[in-house]
Amino acid sequence: MATTKTASPRPPLRPLKGVRILSLALNMPGPAALMRCRQMGATCLKLEPPAPAGSPAGASGDPMGWYNPTAYMAMHEGVRITAADLKTDKGQKALHRELARTDVLITSFRPSALLKLGLGWKALHKQYPALSLVAIVGAPGERAEEPGHDLTYLAENDLVTGLDLPPTLYADMGGSLMTSEAVLQAVMHQRGNGKGVYLEVALSDAASYLALPRTWGLTKPGAAVGGGHAGYRVYKCKDGRVALAALEPHFAARLCAAAGIEASSAKAMFAPATQQAVAAWLQGKTRKALDKLAAEKDIPLHTLSNQ
Repeated sequence: MATTKTASPRPPLRPLKGVRILSLALNMPGPAALMRCRQMGATCLKLEPPAPAGSPAGASGDPMGWYNPTAYMAMHEGVRITAADLKTDKGQKALHRELARTDVLITSFRPSALLKLGLGWKALHKQYPALSLVAIVGAPGERAEEPGHDLTYLAENDLVTGLDLPPTLYADMGGSLMTSEAVLQAVMHQRGNGKGVYLEVALSDAASYLALPRTWGLTKPGAAVGGGHAGYRVYKCKDGRVALAALEPHFAARLCAAAGIEASSAKAMFAPATQQAVAAWLQGKTRKALDKLAAEKDIPLHTLSNQ
């Protein structure tokens, strides 16, 4: 009997292999970006401030280390971490020793703080012409000195509803992806002309980018993915909830056929009567039955508990 060879999984692309990244960024966006860069093959080092007085031995100088040790460990896996007080001569020597062999520096300070640390772009570029700086700030331009955080940047982009906190840190994580993208841009620029470049990543811009579907009206109440389409809503079922995403006509047709609903046109999917019929049908089904139905009929849905 002939045996069939199974194709070996392709090794992951490592476009940053051989690139050395030094990060001074704390909390979430910088470390999350460093995690992405390490996954792309970069050699990553992070200089952290000393842990606060009274901290246990081995404590991190990054607040995320005590906010959430699990998140901290995940983001720093494979990253070499060294403590350095950049406000001291010893810390500055450690910093510049690393900068001399670094390709990309990532920071998350306000511009005024960078200047105080001697890391203004003009001086840095003069001393290390091949070094690139990716600076994470809260908001671009003159607003970079303003205080802010993930929640405030989401709020200014109309992404906070009611009194509930958003379920994740959208601006921070979006900013981390923009930062890793900026690292790739910087490396491509360096390889093209041998010189470093300054790139700024604003978390408010990340929030604004994530908010574009809402800005365009796609997710406004009554829009196709804002609850107006009967096939794209969250409904109750017998023992939980259903995130239904039967938006395309062929998925909507399968949904209606399974539910015994007459909806002969795309316009009919926006009719209140269709929404009511779908809601009534789902409310009589258990999560288990709906999961089975989705697999059999190729309908995109995901069941959830009532939590």
